[in-house]
Amino acid sequence: MTDKALDAVIIGGGHNGLVAAAYLARAGRRVQVLERLDHVGGAAVSAHAFEGVDARLSRYSYLVSLLPERIVNDLGARIRLSRRRISSYTPDPVTGGATGLLVGPNPTFDAIGAGDDAAGFDDFYRRCRLITTRIWPTLLQPLRTRAQMRRDVLSGADTETAAAWEALIERPIGEAITTAVSHDLVRGVMATDALIGTFAGVDDPSLIQNVCFLYHLIGGGTGDWDVPVGGMGAVSGALAAAASGYGAEITTGADVYAITPDGEVLFRHRGSARRVDAECVLANVTPAALAELLGEPAPETAPGAQVKVNLMLRRLPRLRDEHVTPEQAFGGTFHINETFSQLAGAYDTAAAGRVPDPLPCEIYCHSLTDPSILSEDLRASGAQTLTVFGLHTPHSLAVGDPDRMRDRLTSAVLNSLNSVLAEPIQDVLMEDGAGRLCIESKTTADLEQSLGMTAGNIFHGALRWPFAEDDAALETSAQRWGVATAHDRILLCGSGSVRGGAVSGIGGHNAAMAVLEV
Repeated sequence: MTDKALDAVIIGGGHNGLVAAAYLARAGRRVQVLERLDHVGGAAVSAHAFEGVDARLSRYSYLVSLLPERIVNDLGARIRLSRRRISSYTPDPVTGGATGLLVGPNPTFDAIGAGDDAAGFDDFYRRCRLITTRIWPTLLQPLRTRAQMRRDVLSGADTETAAAWEALIERPIGEAITTAVSHDLVRGVMATDALIGTFAGVDDPSLIQNVCFLYHLIGGGTGDWDVPVGGMGAVSGALAAAASGYGAEITTGADVYAITPDGEVLFRHRGSARRVDAECVLANVTPAALAELLGEPAPETAPGAQVKVNLMLRRLPRLRDEHVTPEQAFGGTFHINETFSQLAGAYDTAAAGRVPDPLPCEIYCHSLTDPSILSEDLRASGAQTLTVFGLHTPHSLAVGDPDRMRDRLTSAVLNSLNSVLAEPIQDVLMEDGAGRLCIESKTTADLEQSLGMTAGNIFHGALRWPFAEDDAALETSAQRWGVATAHDRILLCGSGSVRGGAVSGIGGHNAAMAVLEV
């Protein structure tokens, strides 16, 4: 069956696809979004993850930093974000967690013997902002080349800004971190932003860790990571409502199985084979998945490197550090076994094909900042949610026997967490309606299977600098906006685009701008 011709078909109803649909429909274009699952949102969704437990957990993505306020305002999307009061807390493994570093109001550098690093820590991030505040506004503009970006960032700036550019963009970030501070734990806290979801060392000559670091610090120019009020599903729901309100058609349960370079899209919906023709196709899927739909060889894809564990607690666990309350420790990012040396050792272990022990992890407690995701009864009982994100667990560890490796990685996460608590986390876990402990784990294999994220990479592939190299072709609208493919009528609009990655909507915005510019 052939449907009517459209101006644009968007493959994939993740948040970027919804952003693109909203912008195009707002401009009067005929747009249809085709989503394989029975709901939109992709990785930005909420779910009742545990049977009989009335809590809406952000199942995959969990925090927001890179979503520009301009996109929210342009689309009239009802998205609310809440700022966390604490930046981070890190128990010191040297003391078994009896002391730790709290970053936020009244930081505790002295508590871990790192008082001399307090000034260097603050100054390091001040110098980072000399770069991030200048690059951030360009993410919703046509691409600059590396030379143009450097010129614009350094225009009128002093030598300190030039040194900051060199440290963040040209040299391995490990050098800047070890120059700025000396304490192993403080260095580790700083290094984690270069490694989350990216399998690399801080001294990797490819600088892939620097790209990851930049994206973690660039949001809003400051790098603040906020909690989406109502959970990630509220973000996608608001974007879907905006797209529908402007007239975009959203079709769920639509399994696209082939596209052609001239804009023909073949899919199955409710048992019927369907076809639509469009002036352009926006692919909110990984570049490898797009190649498969086109019947072309898949490009090389950087594998993912993380495991995510959702937990539902009766209450927050007790800490070994008596100088910090659980509400303070879990109010920001709770780092576990992430000293500089532990991160390096874990990378070497994982590169050798073994699960790191201890596994570097970090925790986010959504419900402390936004209790609206819990029912009134759960809030009154003191229940809390925890999201644990394990680093240095490359896709190669998760495949082969996915179920066994999921169990093994889950155990590694729980063991790492227990190494710094005053009581086993299992003692405060809730049970679901069937009497099972409330633990939900998602490996890279799970992401590939459930969301189509090739090799479980949450960024749809290796992150790229938010600028083009000086020899890049920037002749077409799609090239200038960083969304080009080998075919003029097919554009990337998701995390696989230049400047894509994380919950940002930037890929969707830029794809829409490329279409409207033609």
